[in-house]
Amino acid sequence: MLTLYNTLGRKRQVFRPVNDRVVNIFTCGPSVYQRAHIGNFRTFLFEDIVVRYLRYRGFHVMRGMNFTDVEDKAVSEALRRKMPLRKMTNATIREFIREMWLLRIAVPEYLCRASEALDGAVAIVKLFLKRGIAYRHGNNIYFNTLTFPRLGVLAGIDSSTWPVPRKRFHKDTYPGMRWNRGDFVLWHGCEGDYDICWDADIGHGRPAWNIQDASIIRGYIGETLSIYCGGIDNLVRHHDYSIAILESLRPYPMARFWLHGNHLLVGGKKMSKSTGNILYTDSLLGKGYDAGEIRFFLIYGHYRRNLNYTERAMERTAGKLQTFRERVKSLRLRAQQASRARECALSRDVQRSFERAMDDDLNVKAAFDGVAEIIRRPAMDTLTPAEVKAVAGVLDDADSVLQVMKPGEARDASGSSRRRRSAGR
Repeated sequence: MLTLYNTLGRKRQVFRPVNDRVVNIFTCGPSVYQRAHIGNFRTFLFEDIVVRYLRYRGFHVMRGMNFTDVEDKAVSEALRRKMPLRKMTNATIREFIREMWLLRIAVPEYLCRASEALDGAVAIVKLFLKRGIAYRHGNNIYFNTLTFPRLGVLAGIDSSTWPVPRKRFHKDTYPGMRWNRGDFVLWHGCEGDYDICWDADIGHGRPAWNIQDASIIRGYIGETLSIYCGGIDNLVRHHDYSIAILESLRPYPMARFWLHGNHLLVGGKKMSKSTGNILYTDSLLGKGYDAGEIRFFLIYGHYRRNLNYTERAMERTAGKLQTFRERVKSLRLRAQQASRARECALSRDVQRSFERAMDDDLNVKAAFDGVAEIIRRPAMDTLTPAEVKAVAGVLDDADSVLQVMKPGEARDASGSSRRRRSAGR
């Protein structure tokens, strides 16, 4: 029975979908003012594991994800580059989708740009103005947080203690993990290029970041989400703002389960331009790792714990996967001698071990290590080809989730494609 740690309530709960026919999931997508680094992809890979394991368990899953292509950082970056916003974000989105395929991330059923949900955002703001939930100040429009007493329910913040008179916060994002104790912006009034701002019934401007997810979800999914996923950074402010907006519109909860993935560190430090430690998939491909090894490193651990990248850790994890692949390859060769599979105790052990760990809040590391230990047992060498074929079938099922057993292409420092050699590992 699958149990997940629900950030809403801070406890593990048995997973039960809102809708028995389809599990609707929404996952925070990338801000496409710059290329995604491997820390970003750790979050997207944890979300991919959620989707794939639910499908493994027999659920029909529909996943939505947004591209944040219009927000403060994107606008600033487009102006800095002297490039149309759409042209800049188009290039980043193309690169992101290419890397999704590279890392074997299943492409979501719903992919929506924030700029494509403009009409939905405007409709929400108009309704809020009419109901007194939002108000104008200068050219901007703000959400009146006093109209939503449950603000902060996800992060465990009591907004009733906030000071009066209230403050207004006009930026899309703020650094750090502090709470802004006041009203947040829904609509940026602005002047200038139609590539950045739009004419709307509520004025010339653009939707603020915090209204975008709610606008997209409202347009695509007319029920409580079974799961909402995102990075831990979004737990502060952003996700509670989304709850306040969507639950002010609809008489039911935004999501039943909230899952948050933790950070990827590099040498014990958060990735940043100032420290010069930002890594991209190309950085690791250039070192000779294949895409499957990169994926494996980023999922091999628990999604709710920080993962620390070091050269030694990457080498060790890739070596573990290579050893596993070699063992699986030898089993597959033996399995080819049989026309049919015959279930055996070891094939059942592999399946139980994998599912037991994955049912425990998606513990990928324990799932992989448990399977690896079983297929190394001497008893595996005594199985008949038909029994080995059964084991291979169970491994294939597990890899429908993990997506790491088949080697991928690597690239050397010159950029040419090659298989990574085992020598020196």
